[in-house]
Amino acid sequence: MNQQTVLIIAEHAEFARDVVSRWQMERVVPAFTVIKPAGELWEVPSSAQFDLAVVEVSASGRSLQALRTVDTAGAPMVCVADAPGVVQTIRADFPRALVVRNHEGWRDSLVVLCGEILRRVEAFSKGRRAEATAQAHQRHAALGRYMLDSRHGFNNALTSVLGNAELLLLDGEKLPPEMREQVDTIHDMALRLHEMMQRFSSLETEMYFAEKNSQTEMNGRAQAFVSGS
Repeated sequence: MNQQTVLIIAEHAEFARDVVSRWQMERVVPAFTVIKPAGELWEVPSSAQFDLAVVEVSASGRSLQALRTVDTAGAPMVCVADAPGVVQTIRADFPRALVVRNHEGWRDSLVVLCGEILRRVEAFSKGRRAEATAQAHQRHAALGRYMLDSRHGFNNALTSVLGNAELLLLDGEKLPPEMREQVDTIHDMALRLHEMMQRFSSLETEMYFAEKNSQTEMNGRAQAFVSGS
């Protein structure tokens, strides 16, 4: 599993230190990217990659500017705030954001909540990857079915090309040298295509028997399990 990244937007340096040090007590620790204010500016780089954002929102509300940028990225957000007015603003303007009140024990509450969010993010990512893999397998299966369905017609066309090339080569002395060379090339390529189709047929047979043997083994195990129970 790739290490997940948590973006920490901190108005105070000790906030980031507290969050990182508390998280390092856990069994699974993500990577951290910390952004601090530069004067009155809060800039979140557009290239920043993160799975979760943790934002310190003080009574000044300065970090709300950065929170708007983070909200656009679509990643989960957890805000640590205390001032009632700021909490209400967060809940009104950023409905996706979760709020942890800055009271005693907030570090523990924050890490537990964020850990659960990251687990859900990873589960969702695994689901998306599995779905993409399944779709790729479906495309490959559709291509395989198409090749099987068109194999007969392809073989007929290939046989015709190969046969006519051989007939021309039998009277090769009547052909101009450059034309004979072209017919030789057609004949050689037709033979290569024929070999490829033969290999394809062999693979189909091997896969059929492998699937049949696998199904037989599964049936045998199931019967043994039923008999044993």
